[in-house]
Amino acid sequence: MNRNVLYIVVAALVVAVAVIGYLYYQEQQKPDGIKIELGEKGLSIEAE
Repeated sequence: MNRNVLYIVVAALVVAVAVIGYLYYQEQQKPDGIKIELGEKGLSIEAE
């Protein structure tokens, strides 16, 4: 029983590290600078 709990804890840690790594990767892929959009509501300028 104890060994099964250990496997579950290790698996949960591996999943948590994978999710955090993926979120970090996504954050790094965002472009830096200014975002300019022209849409139905007019001109939109955002600093990123």
